[in-house]
Amino acid sequence: MNSPATFKKGAQREATDRPSDALTHVELIWFEKRTEYWIRFGQQAGERVIDRRRRVVSFAPGQVFAFVRWASNDYGTVLSCIDILRAACRGEPYQTVPSVQPGGDVLLAINGWPKVERVLQIIDAIEASGIDPVDVAPDHWRHVSNRLAAHQTPRTYTQTRHAAWLKRRRVGR
Repeated sequence: MNSPATFKKGAQREATDRPSDALTHVELIWFEKRTEYWIRFGQQAGERVIDRRRRVVSFAPGQVFAFVRWASNDYGTVLSCIDILRAACRGEPYQTVPSVQPGGDVLLAINGWPKVERVLQIIDAIEASGIDPVDVAPDHWRHVSNRLAAHQTPRTYTQTRHAAWLKRRRVGR
């Protein structure tokens, strides 16, 4: 197993070796019970396997996806994050996120397992109501992020709210 410093350099080198394109690339890692980066939802435009523990998934510009990062050491959890991002379109400003190249429009950024777990429950509830989380109004993800940061309960994303969002999106085009 590589040391964290060696692995990090390799991951940075990998990112610079990618061809420049319009896609957003996310490096996923799976070292069971040590480092686990995965996609919770999102429509992937492609996938490239690096080795049995690492792969890179790509998202088309404008696609929304949830990226979960978790890591531990001998003393317990050291990282627990979930980011919901919209893949950046060429020429748009974007925020950088670890393991995401080049970055994206951050709709939600949550740290700490209790809050991450709450976001995962919110995603599950949205799916249970028959709505694909990819199609949820971006403002709702910002609302969830702000409410959790303020230790408040976010509003439920309902079919009515979703229908209103779809109408607003149609009018905006």
